[in-house]
Amino acid sequence: MNVQDIINTVSSKAGLDEPTTEKVVGTIFSVLEHEAEGTSVSSFFAQIPGADALAQKYDVMAAGAANSGGGLLSSLQGALGGVLGEKAGALINGIAALKASGLDMAQIRQAGETLIKQAEAAAGPDLTNQVLDQVPSLRGHLGL
Repeated sequence: MNVQDIINTVSSKAGLDEPTTEKVVGTIFSVLEHEAEGTSVSSFFAQIPGADALAQKYDVMAAGAANSGGGLLSSLQGALGGVLGEKAGALINGIAALKASGLDMAQIRQAGETLIKQAEAAAGPDLTNQVLDQVPSLRGHLGL
């Protein structure tokens, strides 16, 4: 199963159009890429062809990635990301990017839940949980 298969499944189950779904999947993968450490995330991406490239395309730590709206929220994101370090900043930026996609929390949770099920099918539940366990707050945001 490659990343496009995952996007197609998430799109149909969450009722989202494909460009929005691609952004959601890429954003979540980018958060995992920045926050999970060690070889588990590399092994995880190796099991899902195209996941690493999609994470880089929607890099939550790229300049201006989640801060395109400006204003107080982006100022807070920048300040929190700076104070808490890259790891917390990646999660904060990722959640902001998902919300900036125009999705509500129910849609984000549905997409995230479907994405995790597909990742478990592609990379195996043990490896998927090993990566997710390194980013426990992401589970809360995705309602897992």
